[in-house]
Amino acid sequence: MYYFGKNDWRTFEQGAQKEWLVTNGIGGYASGTIINANTSKYHGLLIAAQRPPGRRIVLLSKMDERFSCEPCTYNFAANQHASGFTQHGFIHLQQVKINPFPTFVYSFGDNFLEKTVFMVHGANTTVILYRVLNGTWPAMLRLTPMVNCRGHHHITRRGEIDFSQSIIGSSVSIKGRDGLPWLRLSCDAGSYTEDGTWYNDLVYAVEEERGGNPYEDLYIPGYFEVPLSPGENKTFTVIATTGDAVSANGMDLLKNEKERICRVVDQVGSEDYFIRCLACAADAFIVQRSSTGKKTIIAGYPWFADWGRDTMISLPGLTLVTRRFQEAREILQTFVHHCRQGLMPNAFFDGQNEPVFNTVDASLWFVNAVYKYLLYTADLEFVRECLFPEVKDIIHWYMTGTEYNIAMDEDGLLQAGSPHVQLTWMDAKVDDWVVTPRHGKAVEINALWYNSLMILNTVSKLLGEKPEYAALPERIKKGFQQKFWNEKGGYLNDVVSIDGVDKSVRPNQLLAASLPYSMLTIKQMRSVVQKVWSELYVTYGIRSLSPWDPAYVGIYRGDRVKRDGAYHQGTAWSWLIGPFITAYRRAHHYNKASREQAQLFISPFWDHLHDHGVGYISEIFDGDEPAVPRGTIAQAWGVAEVLRAYIEDILEIEPPGAKKIKDLEGSFLYGGATI
Repeated sequence: MYYFGKNDWRTFEQGAQKEWLVTNGIGGYASGTIINANTSKYHGLLIAAQRPPGRRIVLLSKMDERFSCEPCTYNFAANQHASGFTQHGFIHLQQVKINPFPTFVYSFGDNFLEKTVFMVHGANTTVILYRVLNGTWPAMLRLTPMVNCRGHHHITRRGEIDFSQSIIGSSVSIKGRDGLPWLRLSCDAGSYTEDGTWYNDLVYAVEEERGGNPYEDLYIPGYFEVPLSPGENKTFTVIATTGDAVSANGMDLLKNEKERICRVVDQVGSEDYFIRCLACAADAFIVQRSSTGKKTIIAGYPWFADWGRDTMISLPGLTLVTRRFQEAREILQTFVHHCRQGLMPNAFFDGQNEPVFNTVDASLWFVNAVYKYLLYTADLEFVRECLFPEVKDIIHWYMTGTEYNIAMDEDGLLQAGSPHVQLTWMDAKVDDWVVTPRHGKAVEINALWYNSLMILNTVSKLLGEKPEYAALPERIKKGFQQKFWNEKGGYLNDVVSIDGVDKSVRPNQLLAASLPYSMLTIKQMRSVVQKVWSELYVTYGIRSLSPWDPAYVGIYRGDRVKRDGAYHQGTAWSWLIGPFITAYRRAHHYNKASREQAQLFISPFWDHLHDHGVGYISEIFDGDEPAVPRGTIAQAWGVAEVLRAYIEDILEIEPPGAKKIKDLEGSFLYGGATI
């Protein structure tokens, strides 16, 4: 449980810095700040996934409360207006608890009001559970919904939507844009009164900072009124849904959702508090994809969809160390289903029927995920039948050549991309400006390539097949050492291409030291780790470029051009702390001193769970101290890699399938160490 008190919202700006998030397992979500102020176009109480996990639609933006009694009225609304006027209803907030759903406790006079927000798993349904302890006087609680009907990337202005509503008792169905779902609001106490006005020029400070349109108009269809007698203790529920009316009791729904979360967390099999917090966070990213009927992984909330690269990097931390093996199988099957000419999808974008494939590393991360899956489950039959044929197909296409100039060169190294097409994870592009050009032979791509060949050969043996490319890894290793090792600097060059050698100090070299199969000597690993530590490490992640580089940008802020210009040019990434810790421990033979140091690397994330996206790990941080969290408030691979590194490299908990694999093969690489 995360607790917050008045010291966390002494000002509007301070209170807006911490956000909460709840999800529904199909891509939908609800999110806001701990002071109940919407500061982003992505904030709302019901953002429904129309085509799970995509086509997300903002339907219910807010619910503002007003409590009227003798001798005064208390307004709990917290909003910023274009006129400069700000509503400060959060001054009545006494406490906010997130466990794992947010509960807001208001104290005013001799009255208390509690509001808990959660979603029904598997449905586009948000439940707002109220409990009111009334004081001396008769009172009336007015609940005012602010309604929308738009894609979550957009903004609504008055006049764009002709809303209509149909009222049945204390329920109302509201229609917005044609082709988008209706919103049904119901309250099991009090009555509903139609209004039909607008709240104009609500300001989203976050959008203003990001250089976007910060003004939105929200429709107010009416309001619910709940009467309260003196001394009355009343619990009631408001439900927002795109489906039929939900008849279940709000307390029962909350109990069901908490029990589901407990089952998920208990499945990890650990009482370690940090593990349980991250296992709870991990659940938000594992969602259903309607096109395959199987699970996939949302890359980050609120704005990302499911990305191939992010999914495969995240899969071990979200599903394997948490013992969610069935979900792992389904996720792997989802991407196998969409593989094309050796390429795993890069992303499933809203509005497109087919995924896009502009990535070189998603397929190689898939091969690594297959290896990790086997290590945790020892499920040879599933690998043989469903995954290994795709592994062999990927290797074949990458050797002979596939789309986007992806092909193996004569030296065995892998080259990919062109000056105008970015295929690695450092893929920021603004119009025709490729911010971080990395076409040619990139260091982490070739580390992944070697790792994939070694996995192919090892799994072939496990499955009783003769390895097809037994000699190729040694040729790749020789070419890699010649082209990438920077003897003078004691680190790995970033890219080798016909344009020359990019000697920038970047974190990509970490993967050559952290992946299960490495081409580096222990001495080289230590040198690489030390270089990264001294120039790239920042409290919550690893910088994308050395601050001593002339191209370094230490603050991620401003419009799209400024933000994308910093994204991979100095911004620190949370997910890279995982490879960093793995490489660090591996380079020091997993000795006691390295374990103690790794614990120091991971411990700041305990504090971070109380910041930005509460209970989650942020996507990125400023490269400059104090490392302000930026980007998405909840990032899959950030949560996944912190959790994986903590379990595998700090606690050194052995994967449950490792012993069986070792018995079959004689030795097997686990986390960079032979078991």
